[in-house]
Amino acid sequence: MGDWRPKFKPGQAITRSATATITGGQLVTVAGAVAAADSVTWLGVADKDVTSGNQFGVLCGGVQYLTAAGAISAGTSVKCAANGQVTTFVDGTDAMLRFVGIALDAATNAGDVIAVRMAR
Repeated sequence: MGDWRPKFKPGQAITRSATATITGGQLVTVAGAVAAADSVTWLGVADKDVTSGNQFGVLCGGVQYLTAAGAISAGTSVKCAANGQVTTFVDGTDAMLRFVGIALDAATNAGDVIAVRMAR
């Protein structure tokens, strides 16, 4: 088969078509919508603001900036919260499909933007 090359490299944008209005920095789903609380179909982070029917990039893997839905300690596992934000993942309670990554920064308040090491 020769040399193998990935279609997309980790951290690079995957092109999707928006099925709703999306704000850059929100977690989004495979379907091109803003990820809801406890989403198991989240894909990555929208790279820009976009309206329904338009193309946008989804950043997957690596370290991405996400908006916290409330207080989060650095080193805490996170999952999807409402409006494409993140909240604390509860080990032993939340399904692993909900796991988004590890918070590298602490969030004191809702709306704080933190770095997250992405799981996908």
